Amino acid sequence: MGPQMVTDALSGVDSGSLRLHYISSVDAVPLVNLLASLNAERTLFVISSKTFTTSETVLNANTARRWFLQRASEEAVDMHFVAVTDSITKAGKFGIAEENCFKMWDWVGGRFSLWSAIGLPIALYAGFDVFRELLDGASAMDQHFLDAPLSENMPVMMALAGVWNATFLNMDTLAVLPYDQNLHKLPAYLQQAEMESNGKSVNWNGESVDYPTCPIVWGQTGINGQHAFYQLLHQGTHRVPADFIGSVHSNSDAAEHHETLLANFFAQPRALMNGVSLDEVERDLAKKGLDSQQVSELARHKVHSGNRPSSSILIDRLDAFHLGALIALYEHKIFTQGILWQVYSFDQWGVELGKVLASNVLTSVLSDAEVSDYDDSTNGLINYYKAHR
Repeated sequence: MGPQMVTDALSGVDSGSLRLHYISSVDAVPLVNLLASLNAERTLFVISSKTFTTSETVLNANTARRWFLQRASEEAVDMHFVAVTDSITKAGKFGIAEENCFKMWDWVGGRFSLWSAIGLPIALYAGFDVFRELLDGASAMDQHFLDAPLSENMPVMMALAGVWNATFLNMDTLAVLPYDQNLHKLPAYLQQAEMESNGKSVNWNGESVDYPTCPIVWGQTGINGQHAFYQLLHQGTHRVPADFIGSVHSNSDAAEHHETLLANFFAQPRALMNGVSLDEVERDLAKKGLDSQQVSELARHKVHSGNRPSSSILIDRLDAFHLGALIALYEHKIFTQGILWQVYSFDQWGVELGKVLASNVLTSVLSDAEVSDYDDSTNGLINYYKAHR
């Protein structure tokens, strides 16, 4: 998720002739379609797995390896497959030599790993100088987080606003709204970073918390979102905090487009904050020539209550340095909120449970016998599938 978000965001850099593709789902369709478009002689596979046991990654890697061996010899595997892993031994059993393994630390969590060797695709695509700029931007935000007074500390202020909205005002979602198409993967990236980290209901002492913790994170690029769900943000029964993200300078030369984009970026938070009162609506409708009955019928539908919270983040330009700082800003916000909520941000037992259950269920799916080991709902679903496959 991290490398893909970054390489999409830096899509304007010169990557030479390199085309980059990401596969993470065990759904065969995207992998099969992608492999059909590739030339084995010109393809390098980067297998990224800390343990080299992650079922989805290993399944896809084995499928890619079979595809490759239909077109090349076993000896060629070592020239077309590299690994990013902490498990050099398991990568070696797959056929990847130790000198083609990029070591990562075992304590690096996947959702915070793009700065490590997991960022290899970023460096391959954009060049190591650009990858270094990404790290420099993150380092600058690290230093700010470390040194800035709390009242001027961006991650801390964002964290406090988020805790106030989620825990004290019971606003249980957060919309991330980048006004830059190249950041279209950022909301999905932050879904993982935030909800996998702080989606917890047990505190440091093993006690159930009696307060809301991490909100549900979602979002979309700004202008597209305005035509999809902003109606609910402005007038819906749910109050949704929103993060608006924009840049002073565009990476294109179309100034008119960027200024129109920023006009929307500035206008939407203002509308959410101020709203439109009934008196304002009635005066406006009267000025437009509507009679008193028409004003009465229409006015309340056009009222916007306002007082809907948002934060606006304006960076200088979407380049590697500022992107690194932006990502680190959210990472430190997540850490700070974990401290405030007193939850362990860096475990993921919910993810582990799903993996274990899926592994157990796979045995049942592969057998021919009728299943009765689970609850009625699960048994019924599996048996229906087996009867109709």
